[in-house]
Amino acid sequence: MSTIMPEDKNVRLAVQWVDEGLREGKKLDQLLKEVGMRFNLGPKEEQFVYKFFKEDFRE
Repeated sequence: MSTIMPEDKNVRLAVQWVDEGLREGKKLDQLLKEVGMRFNLGPKEEQFVYKFFKEDFRE
């Protein structure tokens, strides 16, 4: 994961939450649908989380 993390605490928590969900076997797409509302992310923050994980899961 070569992306630089922003300073926003909510974004950090959101990334951790998605990572934990993946470790539990949950689907990435479902986690990404829920993360914005769960952590009150703005559009830019939500886009960051999406790109952070989608870049690692490209086939």
